Amino acid sequence: MESSFSATGISKSFGALKVLENVSITINSGEMVGLLGPNGAGKTTFINIVAGYEHQDSGSVSLDGNSLDGMAPHNRARIGLARTFQSGRLFSNLSVSENIALGALGLGISAKIANERTNSILEILNLEPLANLNAGSISHGNARLVGLARAVAANPKYLIMDEPAAGLNEHEVPHLLEALSKINKDLGCGMFLVEHNVGLVAKACSRVAVLNTGNLIFDGTPFDALNNDAVKTAYLGDTSLEETEESSKK
Repeated sequence: MESSFSATGISKSFGALKVLENVSITINSGEMVGLLGPNGAGKTTFINIVAGYEHQDSGSVSLDGNSLDGMAPHNRARIGLARTFQSGRLFSNLSVSENIALGALGLGISAKIANERTNSILEILNLEPLANLNAGSISHGNARLVGLARAVAANPKYLIMDEPAAGLNEHEVPHLLEALSKINKDLGCGMFLVEHNVGLVAKACSRVAVLNTGNLIFDGTPFDALNNDAVKTAYLGDTSLEETEESSKK
């Protein structure tokens, strides 16, 4: 049976504020799926729920048909669900290699295997020149890549990325796109990319889901998303959508 990760019928409220309502998204093995939506759409709450940092009011989260409901984040990581954070959360007093290795060591993996994974990931992401540098001394763009590498060291079946392009300049975004492509191709893990950068998602992902005011309003190809009236309305006033649509025609 092919692997899949599913969040089905997810609803969540904070007091009187309804943040998510009956949202369902499935990701298949090796698939790259983007989650888009304007500010306040419910994206962060949704990924907090699927990663185990928040509890849904209703609905279910499962991996390969097995329920993850009530399971702590570190236990979800042990069975194949990893997550990155916007801040990167690197240990600035440790080297780049040591930070990456922690992604495996934190799950109880032996030091030998953790180091083997680290060396492999450094090579895949072209981070070998940074391996021995103190993590506190590297650029913001490289720090985002190291945070991504650390999550990959956990050898996940599925990787959830919370705005990996946040704070990156126009020269750093292509490096991130290349890294995502290499991880997907070389390691085969499914990827769930939560981003404000519509252009990045359109280039990286074969499928996108769009949230607006807590509701799933679209699930399909990036091209169809850019031409969907409901999606355009959700992004009304957000020039990034119009700019991405124009660039996709070139």
